[in-house]
Parts: sequence; structure tokens; C-alpha cells
Amino acid sequence: MSDVVFSPGPKAREIIERDQQVITPSYMRDYPFVIDHGLGAEVWDIDGQRYIDFTSGIAVLSTGHAHPQVVKAVQDQAAKYLHMSGTDFYEPLQVKLAEKLDEIAPFEEPARVYFCNSGTESVEAALKLARHRTGRAQFLGFIGGFHGRTMGSLAFTSSKYKQRADYFPMMPGVTHVPYPDPYRPILSLDGYQDYGERILAYVEDVIFQTIVPAGEVAGILVEPIQGEGGYIVPPDGFLPGLRKLCDKYGIMLIADEVQSGMGRTGKWWAFQHWGVEPDIVCSAKGIASGLPLGAVIARKSVMTWGRGAQGSTYGGNPLACAASLATIDLLENGMIANAAAVGQYLMDGLIEIMPRHPSIGQVRGKGLMIGIDLVKSPETRKPFAAVRDQAIKHAFNEGLLLLGCGTSALRFMPPLNLTQEMAGEALAMFDRALGQAEADLM
Repeated sequence: MSDVVFSPGPKAREIIERDQQVITPSYMRDYPFVIDHGLGAEVWDIDGQRYIDFTSGIAVLSTGHAHPQVVKAVQDQAAKYLHMSGTDFYEPLQVKLAEKLDEIAPFEEPARVYFCNSGTESVEAALKLARHRTGRAQFLGFIGGFHGRTMGSLAFTSSKYKQRADYFPMMPGVTHVPYPDPYRPILSLDGYQDYGERILAYVEDVIFQTIVPAGEVAGILVEPIQGEGGYIVPPDGFLPGLRKLCDKYGIMLIADEVQSGMGRTGKWWAFQHWGVEPDIVCSAKGIASGLPLGAVIARKSVMTWGRGAQGSTYGGNPLACAASLATIDLLENGMIANAAAVGQYLMDGLIEIMPRHPSIGQVRGKGLMIGIDLVKSPETRKPFAAVRDQAIKHAFNEGLLLLGCGTSALRFMPPLNLTQEMAGEALAMFDRALGQAEADLM
């Protein structure tokens, strides 16, 4: 294996050296990119080098870098007031944003909204809400899920053991079951044609009979498409079947749409690809184009907790709400449709280059949430993390920013206003980078 040589400029080297003295070593930096500014899907480093950004700040920058409509909304609000705490007082922007989220919520029943600052906080609040609503204490989560790193959400996070190492014991009351990954199934099909149905039968016939009674389960927390776990798309029958299971036993279906929501998959919410209505939705990341904002969007009949039951000092900050309203306007006026169209263009392009790349085992995803699973051979499907990591480094040298996920997958999560022309440029860069990685390792 040959090392990939990075050549950061002098300004970047200075920042990196200073960073290493004062910033926590727990952050993961795979290559020496130091941002100066960005616009749309393009970013420039501090030394003037241009890159195409297929990370979007981990799917946060839904409208791209520095969209002028979002920037203006933030600037206009900043000139009025920066903070007043919507927990203690009434804020017009919070009301307006909550009304908009009610309008786009993935269920017919009217919604109520709780605002916080991040995805992990939205998950924490959703868990408390489910316990409050049902009077139950137990939960189900899925192997490979990522829901955050605070102690409650960390009890569900299981995409990598290092996220949990040294922090045991976890919050009690969480039972993990396999996520229906058809490409790498954990359970045998055992007479089932659909792997999603197999998982649901395992939950009902094994978990509910031997580990935790269904009547004590407050909620099932699920990503409609697993994010950090590998951009895994479940079989079509899984989420509808999970809804029926929750209805049967009075369990809250909690949708973690932190990464998959806000138009990323070509619909407002990934759950909508399967026509399924959850009870509680966790949202963050792309909701405010880069400003810290999280939201729990729940059926009005579910969010009935009383005064003081939950709050947040900064949740629903007016700058974040202004950015979110501008973001939603941009998404519904073209960017969601663009995500669907350009996402299909990228999927088609990746499938087209598969024959000349033996390491590509599977291309999967919806909209601009695309995963490329890299393997030692398509026949064995054995994960090949080394070639994934090497491809990320070569892509950086080509001028393309990428991140990994799962055991050996790459994720394409560019801004939702990515043009087809720039998508084609990025595909060519990726094609070359993966070829170089394969030449190094295969």
C-alpha cells in the first residue's frame, strides 16, 4: 500500500499546527482541509484551492454554503435581537417556524413542535416524550443506528463500538435488534422472502417473547435510511410493517430523520417514500442550513406534557429560526425536486462506472443520500475499509471532499442545489480517485 501524500499550503499548515495544541483530539480529520469560504457546493481552502463539497458539513448544508437568501435572513434577524429564550417568552419566529413544520410534518394529524439545538438533543427529548406519553420505560433500537453521543441517545447508537467505549454503563432499557440490511443480512431468511418481514418476525416472536414484553415498550427509534451505519436502505415492506407492529402494541414509532429529512432523499422526509406516518419525528442537520437547530415534531395528541416538563435555553434561537424559514422556502421551491433529479443522475453515473471498479459492491440510496459499499470482491461482499479510506484521500487530492460511513461505505451527501454539471465533474473525480485506490490495494 502506498501512502497518499498531502500537500497543504502554508496557511493551512499553520492552522493545523495551532489546532493540534488546543482542540480536542477526539475529532476525526481524515485530510488537511482548512476552509476559507464556500458558495453552493464549492469550497475554497485558506490557501485558495477549490473543492467540490460532497459532505455538506455531514448533511447539514441543505441549501449549500452561504446561500444569499439564508444569509440575508440571518443578517436581518441579527439586527433586531439575537436571543430571548422561547422557553420563557413568546417569539414570533418560533411560532411561524412551528406552523411551517406542522404543514410539512409526515402525518395527517396536527403537530406540535419542541425546539432544541441538535440532533442528539432532539432524540433525547423524543425519548422523554415517548416515556411520558405511554407510561412505559423500554425501547427498541437497531444495530448500526446512529442517534447521537449524549448519554441517552448513545444508548441507541451502535454503528461503531468506539462511540460507546469507556462510557458504560449506558442508559438502561434499550434492546437492539438487527436493521434489515439486505446486502449483509445478520439473520437467515428462514423461509421469508422479504428480509424486512424477517426482522419484524424476530422482534415479535423472539424479542417480545423472551427479552422485553411489548406492553412495556414505549417506543421504537429507527432511521428510515441508516446514516452513519452505512446509508442502508431497508426493504420496502419494513417500515410499513414496523408501523403495524407499533399500532398493535401501542408503541410510539419514533423517526430519526436528522440526516435523512429536510428534502435530502427527494421528499421532505425519507419515511414518505414508504407512505408511513410516524408518531414522533426528530429533525436537525439540514433544517437550518448550518445554524444549530433541532426539532421534535410530534402528533398533537402525543405532545401533551405539561409546563416545565422539557425546555431549552437556546433551542429555537431566532437566528436559527430565521435561517430555517429561509431554508424551507428554498427547499419547497425547487431544491427538493433538484435533489431527486440530480440524485438519480449520480446514481446512474455510479452504476455506469461499476464494471471498471471491482471494489464497488453496491450503490444504494435515495435522492442526494447515496452510499457506495466497497468490497474485496462483489462475490464475497467482504467489506474493504482500506480501499474506502484510500479513495477518500485520493479524492481530496483530486479536489473532492468525501466522508465514509458504515464498515466500508462512502457517502455522497452534497448540498441539495448541486447542479448536474458539477455532479458530473465530481463523478469524474471520484472515478479517478477510486481507480487510484484500487491500484494501490487490489
